[in-house]
Amino acid sequence: CADMVYSKLTGEGPYFDSRVVYVSETGPKGRRIKRLAIMDQDGENHRFLTNGQAIALTPRLSPDQRSIVYMSYLNDRPAIYVYDLASGRQRLLVGNTDLTFAPRVSPDSRWVLFSMARSSNTDIYRVPLSGGTPQRLTTSTAIDTGGTYSPDGSRIAFESDRSGTQQLYVMNADGSQQQRISFGSGRYATPVWSPRGDLIAYTKIGGSFRIGVMSPAGGNEKLLTDGSQDEGPSWSPNGRVLMFFRSSGGGSGKADLWSVDLTGVNVRRVPTVLDGSDPAWGPLRP
Repeated sequence: CADMVYSKLTGEGPYFDSRVVYVSETGPKGRRIKRLAIMDQDGENHRFLTNGQAIALTPRLSPDQRSIVYMSYLNDRPAIYVYDLASGRQRLLVGNTDLTFAPRVSPDSRWVLFSMARSSNTDIYRVPLSGGTPQRLTTSTAIDTGGTYSPDGSRIAFESDRSGTQQLYVMNADGSQQQRISFGSGRYATPVWSPRGDLIAYTKIGGSFRIGVMSPAGGNEKLLTDGSQDEGPSWSPNGRVLMFFRSSGGGSGKADLWSVDLTGVNVRRVPTVLDGSDPAWGPLRP
């Protein structure tokens, strides 16, 4: 199969037998219909999961491949939902009066990291995927968001503007030992930890939006794309390719999915039925 050939040629782990969840988009800017969709990593076997009556954003596939967590709106306020892939049922996980967004599932599929704005203070929380009471992990007066687990679940990378600009930080999974890891010019957003644990990918903002990677300890920063509106990276199962979305210029609101490897040379468009954004690359199928 393709995975065996790839592994033999490169010495790297495979990624072809994997799926991608993303937001499928259509319609004019300002009235975009955004619904959940899933497909194979090459664009085959595509299907829509939601009908588009409610907007869907930032989906993430659980590592056990049973659920998708995503953001939608409840009474015009962002809330976090869980979509069950076997039944097609959706349930509200977190969301009432407070703004909740940016969900990410832990490696053991037990927890969901998310951000919640409460009393004008945005912090990172976690809640059981099965439901329950959220537990607060950050307590700064700044905006803390975009939490992502390390592959072993022991640490969390996130973004915060506590220094005065949007930067990347890491902390233990219980919220302790928070430290800044980004020190370059510009701003940093949407961190995501590699499945190998060796890199953190992010969106670099500074006149343009570009995809980059750095060491979890900070340093060794490398920008991989040179588009003007590249954002939202997601790792392949082997930790050597990133999928992201590239917005079109001219204010059209259109976006497409793209991928790039760690050399930054092999950039390609990922075929989708309609426009696409917010890709989340799932693990290899069992």
